[in-house]
Amino acid sequence: MANDTITAATALRIIPAGEAPFADVESVFGTRGDPAGCWCQWYKLGRADFQAAGRDVLRERLAAQLSEPGPGPGLLAYDGDTPVGWCAVEPRPALPRLAHSPVGSASPDDDFDDATVWSVSCFVIPRAFRRRGVAGALARAAADYARDQGARVLEAYAVDPAARDGKPPAADLFPGTVSMYLAAGFHEVSRPKPHRAVMQLEMRD
Repeated sequence: MANDTITAATALRIIPAGEAPFADVESVFGTRGDPAGCWCQWYKLGRADFQAAGRDVLRERLAAQLSEPGPGPGLLAYDGDTPVGWCAVEPRPALPRLAHSPVGSASPDDDFDDATVWSVSCFVIPRAFRRRGVAGALARAAADYARDQGARVLEAYAVDPAARDGKPPAADLFPGTVSMYLAAGFHEVSRPKPHRAVMQLEMRD
């Protein structure tokens, strides 16, 4: 995996989040808003279990997942020594709720136990670091990481702001945008909703 990813504004260092201090992950997720209330557990728990779990439990789950052996569950981007973004990327079987979601279930690869299909499910970019190309850099790094870990396909569940009425709030863009994935080499494989698309990148040696 290429650890140094160049954006128009800055050179970012992007590493597997399990290699970073958990305090750096916490600083990206923050203490307010959707990221601090989810900790990338939405697709890993059933609705009832997710709703029953408090923020501390969800945070502890992510901390435990980051310490487990094996690939995933995400990448962390740094500008110098400052953590500036998170991307959730891991084998799709780690996200059982995707199979039952309106967007995830539209994947043409319908074997959700196939560990060679990977998913990019979430980006968290603190407000101060948005509009600097951080998410795009993370998407490209996610492709490198998944390829290096033996993925056959990397899949994402993009938002198409142009297909929505009015400008969507930033909180709605956490899955990434169609244009961002196209720039990273993905192509659209299905569109279950006018403003949502399943994007895939087929890995090649």
